[in-house]
Amino acid sequence: MGDHSHSHSSTEIHNHGGIFGPKTELIFSILAGIFLIFTFLLESFEFISEPLAIGLYIVSYFFGGYYAAIEAWVKTIKGEFEIDFLMIVAAIGAAYIGSWAEGALLLFLFSLGHALENHALNKAKKSIEALGNLSPTTAFIKDNGELKEIPIEELKIGDVIVVKPNAKIAADGVIIEGYSSINQAPITGESIPVEKSAITYLDNLPPFEKIEKNHVVYTGTINGDNVIEVKVLKLSSDSTISRLIDMVSKVETNKSPTQRVTKKFEKWYVPVVIIMVIVLCFAFLVIDETFNESLYRAICALVAASPCALAISTPSAVLSGVARAANKGVLIKGGKALEDLGTLKTIAFDKTGTLTEGRPKLTNTIVFNGLPKEEFLQMVYAVESMSNHPLARAISRDLRNQNGINTSLKAENIQAVHGMGIKAVFKNQLVYIGNEKLLDSLQLNLTEEIQETLGSLRKEGHTAMLVARENELLGLVSVMDVPRKTVPNTLKRLKSLGISKMIMLTGDHQNVGSAIAKEIGLTEARGNLLPEDKVEAIEELKKRDSKIAMVGDGVNDAPAMASSTVGIAMGAAGSDVALETADVALMSDKIERLPFVIGLSRASKRIITQNLWISLGVVALLVPATIIGMANIGIAVVFHEGSTIVVVLNALRLLAYNDKTI
Repeated sequence: MGDHSHSHSSTEIHNHGGIFGPKTELIFSILAGIFLIFTFLLESFEFISEPLAIGLYIVSYFFGGYYAAIEAWVKTIKGEFEIDFLMIVAAIGAAYIGSWAEGALLLFLFSLGHALENHALNKAKKSIEALGNLSPTTAFIKDNGELKEIPIEELKIGDVIVVKPNAKIAADGVIIEGYSSINQAPITGESIPVEKSAITYLDNLPPFEKIEKNHVVYTGTINGDNVIEVKVLKLSSDSTISRLIDMVSKVETNKSPTQRVTKKFEKWYVPVVIIMVIVLCFAFLVIDETFNESLYRAICALVAASPCALAISTPSAVLSGVARAANKGVLIKGGKALEDLGTLKTIAFDKTGTLTEGRPKLTNTIVFNGLPKEEFLQMVYAVESMSNHPLARAISRDLRNQNGINTSLKAENIQAVHGMGIKAVFKNQLVYIGNEKLLDSLQLNLTEEIQETLGSLRKEGHTAMLVARENELLGLVSVMDVPRKTVPNTLKRLKSLGISKMIMLTGDHQNVGSAIAKEIGLTEARGNLLPEDKVEAIEELKKRDSKIAMVGDGVNDAPAMASSTVGIAMGAAGSDVALETADVALMSDKIERLPFVIGLSRASKRIITQNLWISLGVVALLVPATIIGMANIGIAVVFHEGSTIVVVLNALRLLAYNDKTI
């Protein structure tokens, strides 16, 4: 049950065969137990002779020791003495002194613990491999107006595939025809299907990660009730899902800090145990007992001192934690990220797109001179809907959803006034929308009251634009990148999980940052930061709080995420940069997933700690007890192997983790 690398050599032996297929090891272990109990009972009631009993115990030995012996042999040839070696020696010693039943019990429980460990690791791996089975194997492609089914490996970038209702989507790409609600749970973990529609501009497509998410589909997600046509933008080997599988399978190579310490500990611990056992064998030279009694004590101590539970305590918890996260659409790259997340108390957030929606919304419409509001809004809509400026698009989009707007009324002769705003003709009158400079150019003066309104809106982070007709000031509209609705509640939950400092890092003005931070419940905001300033801020916070996580949307925050202890990317589906640089990637852009990840890491950390206490505690109690003769080999075996089984089952609890358990 040795270390993890060792566990792997064994997993190779187990998974590829054996006469009962992948479950052979577990079945062998159960057979060892059946022969042991059967023989022990027959022997106790004196139904069988001693030679026959020994013969049956040997059968139990065979089934219980088969895999451990293979592994011990493989390792010993390389000159590595590991736990399997100690167990085989103990079992042979037990047979030598006639304690056949105890030796068989040792091998039965050892093999059972080992089989359970591999079952745990396989279960975790299976939930990761399940990701791989999500991808369909074929796709329907349009060929001269006819549908043709081809293997997904043959798809080329630029092909158009047709996805039937309720079918799996076969490639990462963009919808060019149709609309549908797509179930993205397999990748992002979101339980509610997401509405997706065809993209309108196909000629100059931006790079994949820059395309608006409501036009993009991913391999392995499931189409709703409508037929859609998708233009393939990534080959199956580069698709989001194959990147995911690739990364999750590499997770095991990122050893966690506890695993590294445990590994070092085992390196000197196993030789120490072997020396102790050899010394105990010669106790009969010093104290009054026979060689067999000394040997018996040495074997008991050997069983008690084997650090099986210790070796498996961390890897089993890390794998279960990572597998659970993958089920929920969160990629955690290895034990280091999992453990670090479990201990930190400070998180830094990027503002735009992480804490906020990432797109401006219309926040205020104020009319100054008694003009009916409907008329004012209609005029603003007619002008702004003609402009391509992002803020104008946001205003017209939000106005369209308000009552009483006639979307067919449009302004004419629209012109951008550089650095000031726009002007256009609506109902034969000139309308201006822009900043104060635009009004100065019209020789319109702002009253103190209006200046105050503008000032307070800007302090709160709004971008305000004044609206004038001919030479009369009519009112103002303001837009703002508003905080996500779920953010305040998410931050509260993080606080309850023990995250005491939450800091916003933003390129926006300090006033804007502070206003938003106050509104959503952050502890601190730092504004006016360029990407390189964010890196400096992270370094400085790391000095102050020793560990810090950085949450961003992965593209422009990559440098800051790379220099933090744990980089967390949101909305990582489809973004290669985010998947590469982040230690933790939330596949959906839902910030409310964050407490789940932090909670899971905290639970994993707790379980790793519990496992270490259980495994080291049992060794610390059993070794002295066996040396002074208080515990015989049967007790040593039961406690020692029992602790291993408890540790594995404890780690498996993580596979059922949700925000409310553990």
